[in-house]
Amino acid sequence: MMKTLFSLEGRTALVTGGSRGIGRMIAAGFLEYGAKVYISARKADACDAAAAELSAQGGTCVSLPQDLSTVAGCKALAEAIGRREPHLDILVNNAGAAWAADFDEFPESGWDKVMNLNVKSPFFLTQALHGMLKAGASDERPSKVINIASIDGIRLNPLETYSYHASKAALIYLTRRMAAKLVADRIVVTGIAPGPFASEMNRAARDNADQVAARTPLRRIGRDEDMAGAAIYLASRAGDYVVGDTIAVDGGIAYANLTPGPS
Repeated sequence: MMKTLFSLEGRTALVTGGSRGIGRMIAAGFLEYGAKVYISARKADACDAAAAELSAQGGTCVSLPQDLSTVAGCKALAEAIGRREPHLDILVNNAGAAWAADFDEFPESGWDKVMNLNVKSPFFLTQALHGMLKAGASDERPSKVINIASIDGIRLNPLETYSYHASKAALIYLTRRMAAKLVADRIVVTGIAPGPFASEMNRAARDNADQVAARTPLRRIGRDEDMAGAAIYLASRAGDYVVGDTIAVDGGIAYANLTPGPS
């Protein structure tokens, strides 16, 4: 049993926002541990290219491009998976957006775009895939939903990312609420709150890794295997008994970073 605790052999996964960044890290890890992986992204060319590159490294990765910023888009992706698979074992809600602007100038468009993609879409995509997730679930092998939040949903950063902060805090609590409901269907819902990983969304970690590392208790930014390892743990048998929790994967920023007191 222990030798196969983290295996994803025979499982089918969908990773949204899987063409780059954290989504791609997770997709690559799932493939290496035996899952068949579908990735979705808004840009078809990027999604197709990423799936081809990931498949070339071993395993089966399939591109399903889709804009998930609307409920219609979420339903369309669920229908596309349903035409290809009888059930779904793992859903990773990773697609997201950020927006920064001064408080007095923060636009409604920046609020709606972020809240729709970061909170609304994970709920309605999971809702649309509920039947497929339930179809493959059992007491011995529950299906998994993993919501990708952020440590910005746990603590503040200095940037004026009002809708992003609100959305990620909301997603952490939404994870708990969905977990309470879906566990009865043997669908285990959990979350990951990433810290600094190099990506298009986290350009500070990507372009100024040394500076960001200096502010991190572990003194480095996240590596691909850090994110993949956390996702594999939650997706596999190893994480079956973790229900509703969101794990910070951040090198200690959220919980081990002491703010200097008065001198």
